[in-house]
Amino acid sequence: MSTYTAHTVWTRGDQAFTDNRYSRRHEIRFDGGVTLPASSSPQVVPVPYSDPAAVDPEEAFVAALSSCHMLWFLSLAARDGWCVDHYEDAAEGVMAAGPEGKQMMTAVTLRPAVRFAGKQPTTAQHAALHHAAHDACFIANSVKSELHCHPSLLDPKEQQP
Repeated sequence: MSTYTAHTVWTRGDQAFTDNRYSRRHEIRFDGGVTLPASSSPQVVPVPYSDPAAVDPEEAFVAALSSCHMLWFLSLAARDGWCVDHYEDAAEGVMAAGPEGKQMMTAVTLRPAVRFAGKQPTTAQHAALHHAAHDACFIANSVKSELHCHPSLLDPKEQQP
């Protein structure tokens, strides 16, 4: 068993509070020393009470799924002898009413685009790596929302962005 921590800090300061007109901007501090500016989503709480420049929980949820999938994919590709040059993912989550009528992240779609060096996997081998990464991903195994993955291969001759 492993334990992971995040220290979330919000301070009211001199803002009013009970009128519900307070900033939702806060910080999330991680054990490695990174501090992430965070806020409610401007789609949920309007600006100026939300900070669109900060990460909201919904974005963090999508990012956690994307990151976990990528890390497993890279590990499995290396184990199988595939040399990955570049990996990027334009992940997207959809917030809607779930089966019980509550708002939830009903679907997350990953769109990993991968460039390999040297020997190129077949489409089937590439898909199998993503399937195995999905099965191994701790975060994907922890959620009840639907999770999609639509991988694509990048041309190995193109340069990284």
